[in-house]
Amino acid sequence: MTQHMRQSFASAAATYDDAAVLARTTGACMAERLDYVKLVPACIADIGCATGDGVRELQKRYPKALPLAIDSAVPMLHAVRATTPRLQRLLRRSPQLLNADMNALPVRTGSLGLIWSNLVLHWLDDPLRAFRELLRSLEVGGLLMFAALGPDTLKEIRLAFQDAGYPQERVPLRRFHDMHDLGDMLLEAGFADPVMDMEMIKITYASPRDLLRDQRHLGVRDALFGSMPWRDWRRVFCSYAGQRVDGRLPASFEIIYGHAWKPAARIADDGRAIVRFAPRPK
Repeated sequence: MTQHMRQSFASAAATYDDAAVLARTTGACMAERLDYVKLVPACIADIGCATGDGVRELQKRYPKALPLAIDSAVPMLHAVRATTPRLQRLLRRSPQLLNADMNALPVRTGSLGLIWSNLVLHWLDDPLRAFRELLRSLEVGGLLMFAALGPDTLKEIRLAFQDAGYPQERVPLRRFHDMHDLGDMLLEAGFADPVMDMEMIKITYASPRDLLRDQRHLGVRDALFGSMPWRDWRRVFCSYAGQRVDGRLPASFEIIYGHAWKPAARIADDGRAIVRFAPRPK
């Protein structure tokens, strides 16, 4: 994640909640998936926590676990603190706040039982590096659960570029990894039993300006749309306007959901293979 992206996220802390419809929707879907998971974690972490919806959900589900709220933007962590109920603060059950990057977490190896990451991984140029760091941080048997944007996100805008005559190499929209690539990265990083699935979520807007405003309030407008002269954007948005349905402009977001477990090590730190013998059943 670039320094410019971090600054954009930080500056959006005050406006984030008003525009975070997508994040709340995907967070609810992730929470439903936890209904089918048997897990008693001692320590839980919401990485890329924004204003804290995820860590609050985890606290409700795992009240005995130590909660960590981790974000690269300090103002987001301030928002988590500001929305922490007074009783939690009095009982010292507030989330511990950590200002850190997903690629370099300030936690002990094998210390986390559950890592939750909602709509963060797709902003990283190299998710594999992050997956390796997340695996390091998890205890054996620990769970990683995440949601990320997929390559068909804003397919309507990509079609508008095509209709306006722009070649693919001139489209500045950010490109995202697909579900299969992320699954392969999980395995390469060392995770076991990855489960991946996808859904399309469509949000409609009255105008392109409303779409841009929402992304600016989230702190992701520049990261998502890239850089291009405004006269070119006007041409693209004129093409986009032809996709109106009942007076509204559709914007599709491909959501990739994934979870995977940290298995027991098969190779020791010195390179020797680890072989485990189970007792013969009587």
